[in-house]
Amino acid sequence: MQIGLNLPVVHPDTTPGLLRDISRRAEDLGFAELWLGEHVVLFDDLVDAYPGSDDGDMAFPTTLPIPDPLVGHTFVAACTERVRLGTGVLLLPQRNPVYTAKHVATLDWCSGGRLDLGIGIGWSSQEFAALGVPFEARGARCDEYVEVMKTLWCDEVSSHEGPMYTLAACRQYPKPVQEPHPPLWFGGWSDAAMARVARLGSGWYGFDLLPDAIAERLGYLGRLLEESGRSMAEISVASGAMLRAPKARRDLAAYEAVGVQQFVFSLSSARTEDMADELVALARQFVDPAEAA
Repeated sequence: MQIGLNLPVVHPDTTPGLLRDISRRAEDLGFAELWLGEHVVLFDDLVDAYPGSDDGDMAFPTTLPIPDPLVGHTFVAACTERVRLGTGVLLLPQRNPVYTAKHVATLDWCSGGRLDLGIGIGWSSQEFAALGVPFEARGARCDEYVEVMKTLWCDEVSSHEGPMYTLAACRQYPKPVQEPHPPLWFGGWSDAAMARVARLGSGWYGFDLLPDAIAERLGYLGRLLEESGRSMAEISVASGAMLRAPKARRDLAAYEAVGVQQFVFSLSSARTEDMADELVALARQFVDPAEAA
C-alpha cells in the first residue's frame, strides 16, 4: 500500500516555508503523494451542516491559511522532483472550467506530469453564493465542466455546447504532460458521487471512512462499473483521514484488505516545530513497512 500525506494547511501557523520543508522531507522519506484540499472562503456561522464531522460542525477554525490547491501545488512542484501531487479535493462546479483547465494543464506541465486531479462538488451553499455560482444542480455542472476541460486538454481545436456551458472553437496550450489528461479522482461517498466515479473517474478518494464503510461503498461502485462495462481494475482507491487515522500497521492492513491502495495521513502536531519529527515517525511506522511489503 502507498502512503500519502495531507499537507498541513489546517494549522494556523502554516507558512510557505513549512510547506516547502514538509514536502521535501516527505518525498525523501518515501511518501507517494502530497494532497491539498480547497475552500476559497470559510464562514463563522454555517448554514449547511459540514458532512465531514458527526455533529455537522467544521473540525477547523475559519482563519486557517488554506492555499488554492493548484497554486499551492505549483509551489510544491518547484520544491520537489518525484512525489505525486493530488487535489483532495478541488471544488470544480464553483470554478470557471476554462481557467481551471488552463491551471491544471500548466501545473501538470510544470511538474513533469505528477498531478492527480481530485474533484468534489462542494457542500457549502454559502461558498457558492460568495462566488456568484448556483448551488443547485452542481453535480450536473461538475459533469459538464469535466467535458469542457477534456476538450481543452485533448483536442487541437476545442469546443463544447451543453446546457450549462458553451465554448466556441478555440485552442488552449500547453497540453498536460499526462495523456490524455491527468487522472481524475472523485471525492465523496454518496450514491451520486460513486456514480460519478463510475462514469468519469480513474480514482475514488474517500475521507474519514472506516474499513467497513469503504467496503460497502466499493461494492456499490463495483456494481455501477459492471453495469457500464468497466471494472474495479480501472479505478485507483485512496482513503484520507483527519479524525479516524490508523494507529498501528495492523489497523492499516484492514484498509488494504477492503481495497484501499493509498492511505493519506494528516499531521496532528499542535506545534509546527514538532511536525518534522511526527513525519519521520509516520514514515518509520507506515511508509517503510509499506515499501518492504
